[in-house]
Amino acid sequence: MTDETAPVSQTEAEAAVRTLIRWAGDDPAREGLLDTPARVARSYRELFAGYEVDPREYLERTFQEVGGYDELVVLKDIRFVSFCEHHMLPVVGKAHVGYLPTDRVVGISKLARVVRGFARRLQIQEKMTAEIARTIHEVLRPEGVGVVIEAEHSCMTMRGVDVPGASLTTSHLIGVVRDDPRTREEFMRLARG
Repeated sequence: MTDETAPVSQTEAEAAVRTLIRWAGDDPAREGLLDTPARVARSYRELFAGYEVDPREYLERTFQEVGGYDELVVLKDIRFVSFCEHHMLPVVGKAHVGYLPTDRVVGISKLARVVRGFARRLQIQEKMTAEIARTIHEVLRPEGVGVVIEAEHSCMTMRGVDVPGASLTTSHLIGVVRDDPRTREEFMRLARG
């Protein structure tokens, strides 16, 4: 393990925050900032908890008693917060996830957990969209998977080009959700409707 990949202690993380406070032009010893390094380190531990989980594990428990159900399963409006890997600024959005089951389904909360597991990492939206879709496809082996993500990127809306309200939409479709025009249209209608 190199120095760059070795685990970082709470003390080291707090020291890095103090450095950033000084770099920004303030005094980390000022009363209002005294506890800030510890708070930031704790909040980052929570915000980047996706590195501590394997989202595939959420999909391992499935249900085969589906009563003959063979239509799309779509969970919409899964709110998430991620962080742009280029600027470490928030990406806030919602994911729409669907799949066409073969012989088993997964509890719907597990789909939201998969989204959260990937969102709680430094990300680019395109990669996150594909990771979610591929994970569902590889673990559940459905006939098809569709993921659409709509998000506002703070790196674009509060700095740089500074365009508040602009959002990015990405999609990743696999199997019949991609290849069958009727299934694709149904997924997109359900996801956006």
